[in-house]
Amino acid sequence: MPALTTVRIWFTKTGEASYISLLDLQRVMQRALKRSGLPVWYTLGFNPHIYMTFACPLPLGQESLVESVDVKTETEAPDLEAWRQALAPAMPLGLEVVRVALPAHKAGGIAFARYAVRLPAQSAGALEQYNALESAVVLKKSKRGQKPVELKAYAKTLDFAVEGENAAFEMTLPAGEGLNLNPALWLGFLQERFGVDSTRANVLRTGLLLEDMQDFS
Repeated sequence: MPALTTVRIWFTKTGEASYISLLDLQRVMQRALKRSGLPVWYTLGFNPHIYMTFACPLPLGQESLVESVDVKTETEAPDLEAWRQALAPAMPLGLEVVRVALPAHKAGGIAFARYAVRLPAQSAGALEQYNALESAVVLKKSKRGQKPVELKAYAKTLDFAVEGENAAFEMTLPAGEGLNLNPALWLGFLQERFGVDSTRANVLRTGLLLEDMQDFS
């Protein structure tokens, strides 16, 4: 087997594209890479397909400025800007390639994710009530069942600001292989406890971080 080079493609996922599931995103990227004509490596076996690894997939409906997918190529020193230019026009609306780079870190090194959350301004009262609580426990579903999570252990307060029609705040949450929390847990709690309409929330992932809080790259 020839030596392979890993290439990391960074892209945004916004608007209606936020409702593309991981499975469909894999199909979209397969088609885009094929249309681009780039020399990506295919897996071996009965059903060859383009090797791809996505870092920290998001739930449906959440947007992101920091999505990435790793592919492999037999090219020893790929022209990364040429890759970006070839791939950009092949991407559908809402998925925009922002850069292509050689990976500095393994995806397993991701420990945290940073989010910007917007709710309708009338949710400010509910956010203040959350901040005043001593405890906020929810059940987190996983493949192994459900387990209780104390939200206050990871976000004691939601330090929001009312900006026009929105109440906005930021969150930095665990996103590692051992523990992966998402703002959806807090939105579900706010809806159940205080009647906040979580369907009107906007969640945007703005960063992926290592254990030392440096940017994943």
